[in-house]
Amino acid sequence: MGYTSPLEDTKFVLENLLPAHDDLDDSTIDAVLSEAGKLADNYLAPLNHFGDKNNPILRQDHEVETPEGFSEAFSEIARGGWIGVASDSNYDGMGLPARMSAAINEYWHGANMSFALCSLLTQGLIDAFTLVGSEEEKRTYLPKFNSGAWTGTMNLTEPQSGTDLATIKTKAEHDGENWRIKGQKIYITYGEHNMSENIIHLVLARPEGAPQGIKGISTFIIPKYLKDDSGNYTIRNDLKCISIEHKMGIKASPTAVMSYGENEGAIGYMLGEEGRGIEYMFIMMNRARFDVGLQGMAISEASRQKALEYANTRIQGTPINREKGTPIIGHGDVKRLLLSMRSLTEAMRALILVSSEIMERAHKGDEKCKLKEGFLIPIIKGWSTELAQEVTSNGLQIHGGMGFIEETGAAQFMRDARILPIYEGTNAIQANDFMFRKTLRDNGKTAKEFLKEIKVDCEQNQEMSNMILLASNTLDFVLENRDDPEMLSCISFDYMMGFGYLVGGWLMHKGKVKAKLKLSEKPQKENFLKSKIISAEFYDFHILPRVESHLKIVTKGASIVQSTNDSFI
Repeated sequence: MGYTSPLEDTKFVLENLLPAHDDLDDSTIDAVLSEAGKLADNYLAPLNHFGDKNNPILRQDHEVETPEGFSEAFSEIARGGWIGVASDSNYDGMGLPARMSAAINEYWHGANMSFALCSLLTQGLIDAFTLVGSEEEKRTYLPKFNSGAWTGTMNLTEPQSGTDLATIKTKAEHDGENWRIKGQKIYITYGEHNMSENIIHLVLARPEGAPQGIKGISTFIIPKYLKDDSGNYTIRNDLKCISIEHKMGIKASPTAVMSYGENEGAIGYMLGEEGRGIEYMFIMMNRARFDVGLQGMAISEASRQKALEYANTRIQGTPINREKGTPIIGHGDVKRLLLSMRSLTEAMRALILVSSEIMERAHKGDEKCKLKEGFLIPIIKGWSTELAQEVTSNGLQIHGGMGFIEETGAAQFMRDARILPIYEGTNAIQANDFMFRKTLRDNGKTAKEFLKEIKVDCEQNQEMSNMILLASNTLDFVLENRDDPEMLSCISFDYMMGFGYLVGGWLMHKGKVKAKLKLSEKPQKENFLKSKIISAEFYDFHILPRVESHLKIVTKGASIVQSTNDSFI
């Protein structure tokens, strides 16, 4: 058995934890998820391990060949219109709600994260052009992105400029007719590949005469191929991939070093207004951080499935009070690990899908949802990707020595997941964002509103009530110490993680309440609904206590970090 898209788990969250909708009926939701699941299971999952062992190749002509089968699979996905799932139907997108896009993206990334990174970046460009592009740019680019004919990349990082984008050196000069860009960018996901007709790069560069710092940076659209006199895109732009990275994980995804303007300069077109490049890139970055959290959930599900399959077939020792020949799932600690994997993954899925709804409402102008979105993004990215490290490690652990052997595939999930706390802003950046921008900037108002909402929903859950009170006291401590940012930076990670586990507990409790109500309504789903109740109860007693551990560190643990001399570390 390989990867199977978790359709029932998705539908449980959509039906029970999100507001009622009349934009899609149940049969449409079932049909869309089922078809997406088939594509993930049948086309993408079989290529996952193969791509890990047969990596992209950079040819001497600077073109990149992706692993065998990737191009054909991308064509199959594109043919169904799945790239533009949530894109405007006026530009050939499906026009489905964001929650459906998030659900489908779980299947892509769970089946084959390396492959799905290509469409993830393209969806980021769809967001950017939708929100910032002119009508002409939308008509030119969006249908091509939505059809999969063109794909997109995001070019921020340079060899000397990682997080500190103010130091980028890529330059843009205007020759009286065109902008010409010269510079080098690194870590460009799918910067070169053979899966689409054209690749559109969004590149941060500093126009000539622009001020130093982030205010002097603009965003440029730089196509791999430019339009010829006949209106076809056949003219090779002055850009090329000069190397692809050799990585610990996501090996089938070509991570390119891109060189722009080695000759006359790569022709680019400024997106939006000059000097607002960082602002525009953060439109993509916000979406990317959500998607990276989604990746953490998706790869956790894939790892869980593989571990569960192994635990149900591997015979090793005789579990206590079981018959000889009982598979290792009968061992108490293996059951604990599997329940932990399931509980954490379900909490992440609930967070992702509930947040996708909040984000969509925010983008439609709901001010309350805008605040919620901002508050949740660092938790989604930071907390979910940290959990992915634990879940994929436990998946390998359940395999025992066989997990350490690459052929089983358990190790690949762990290697692939390791990038998640790093890219699109490290989790230290997410933690500082959560502490300083999302808590202190509004004097804790959004955090307090969230705690009130959670408290109302969890009044009957004593374990949650205890942790909500602790979180409220911790928030007061943070606000009281707002004038000591160095101290707060020492414990911002634990502050973020504590709130992450609390939010997860809230959503698991809501799911448990709904599952209990439905037990009498849907007896045919008794086993499925009982598994939801058990998962939530496991969370209460095995996972939720972590809130206390993290938040105690917040109130008591900063001084040892802050006061320690660097030379003692």
